[in-house]
Amino acid sequence: MAEDDIYTDDGTVDIHKKPAIKKETGNWKACGFILGNECCERLAYYGMSTNLVNYLEKRLNQGNVAASNNVTNWSGTCYITPLIGAFLADAYLGRYWTIASFSIIYVFGMTLLTLSASVNGLKPVCGNDVCHPTVSQTAVCFTALYLIALGTGGIKPCVSSFGADQFDETDETERKKKSSFFNWFYFTINVGALIASSVLVWVQMNVGWGWGFGIPAVAMAVAVVSFFSGSRLYRFQRPGGSPLTRIFQVVVASLRKSHVKIPDDKSLLYETANEEQNIKGSRKLKHTEKFRFFDKAAVETEADHVKDLANPWRLCTVTQVEELKSIVRLLPVWASGIVFSTVYSQMSTMFVLQGNTMDQHMGPKFKIPSASLSLFDTLSVIFWAPVYDRTIVPFARKFTGHDRGFTQLQRMGIGLVISILSMVVAGVLEVIRLNFVRKHDFYDLNEIPMSIFWQVPQYFLIGCAEVFTFIGQLEFFYDQAPDAMRSLCSALSLTTVALGNYLSTLLVTIVTKVTTRHGKLGWIPDNLNRGHLDYFYWVLATLSLLNFFVYLWIAKWYTYKKATGKPY
Repeated sequence: MAEDDIYTDDGTVDIHKKPAIKKETGNWKACGFILGNECCERLAYYGMSTNLVNYLEKRLNQGNVAASNNVTNWSGTCYITPLIGAFLADAYLGRYWTIASFSIIYVFGMTLLTLSASVNGLKPVCGNDVCHPTVSQTAVCFTALYLIALGTGGIKPCVSSFGADQFDETDETERKKKSSFFNWFYFTINVGALIASSVLVWVQMNVGWGWGFGIPAVAMAVAVVSFFSGSRLYRFQRPGGSPLTRIFQVVVASLRKSHVKIPDDKSLLYETANEEQNIKGSRKLKHTEKFRFFDKAAVETEADHVKDLANPWRLCTVTQVEELKSIVRLLPVWASGIVFSTVYSQMSTMFVLQGNTMDQHMGPKFKIPSASLSLFDTLSVIFWAPVYDRTIVPFARKFTGHDRGFTQLQRMGIGLVISILSMVVAGVLEVIRLNFVRKHDFYDLNEIPMSIFWQVPQYFLIGCAEVFTFIGQLEFFYDQAPDAMRSLCSALSLTTVALGNYLSTLLVTIVTKVTTRHGKLGWIPDNLNRGHLDYFYWVLATLSLLNFFVYLWIAKWYTYKKATGKPY
């Protein structure tokens, strides 16, 4: 057997830092441990976050607006901290050790949150359905939450990329499996979320918050064990040094040479002579025509060399320039995901508050918590992810001729359209609900006699939109990222969720401020029966529609990256 058939060609190594052997490492046998880790970690995360708005309202005695904003701010932070973990993974630690180290912080945060909800002195004193938290008890709770936010910052950007690293991109057979991996990765996330939004939310509302947070803490410990169990089977991409340094080098070199003329023959631009790239774990990138100003960094001049060595702050390779161009090209696509994430964030805030006003009974005795309805979003993903992979892709392939059925940009666009429909459906339901309240004068009724299961369609549509947009986004940012910046680009895609949550907070704050002028109750009062939550949904639907039209222009403009050669 030829040596090329024994070892991977994408530069990956095994746990002992030796070239990875194809038959002994990677592929689905390694991914089983990664998917198991992700399932348990997501069970832990959603187990404490799905119903968090109710915990803040009931145990920390916060109102609708305060609780909603605290949840979206915290959730947003959970999607900003991945930038820290991604930088460390790409530059110094590698994805494996970044996941391992940040998992410890995560477990510590989950343990502290459990203690704050179960230990006398740390948990608020409650009586007559009203709790009286002290400042220190509130501080302990939020310290635990933000430790979790930091811990998840090292896991979120690395796990999907680490799983995709188990498939050799230079091998045609393994590359096809990689596309399926992202579908099954998201499927696994939602298996964990399904258990969280059904069983754990019920435990929190009926057994107690100590057990409700304790079980997720144990799940996180199991996630860590699952991850380490597969260590000998993993393939590891070597960290390529600071990606930010390389980006700044191109910017500085371009500015220094702003007066230099770019040659018409692009083969004259500076690049390493051999087939390999001098950035660890990275293949060469072919020159592209857009953002030509940065090409100046690769134009050789007499002042660029010191003792026959190129000064990286004056002369950069074409690949280094194209790394920066790849990031710049990704930014408009990234920005278009922010409004979608704002729509997605409503599941843990406005959908829950809307559900609180409806009849939550399922039969004469069993009462389903409003936060548990997110399980229909989860069921939607669990249904659509395999259907997309096994049915939609082969069917679409017959018409498009594309190996993946749709391009990644087309896939994300379809999800954006479905997200608009979800807001329209949520708005229509709220109009019907408010008309029902007016007709029967139910203004001061905590729960009106209208089944909460009328919310199912809006949850189901968001789940369907996730399969198209979020999974497409995962695959797109991994695929289009420079080889040595994949964790950073995965983190970049996650920041859309953060900014979506922050945008939701901003919209709620602005809407509340504007609509409560002159003593009015506003659109989102504590008693939603006297508000106009439907107007808020119409605002989101309009923003989503405008965002989709901008996205169409961005998708038409985008140029896919072209890699060549072997990684160093």
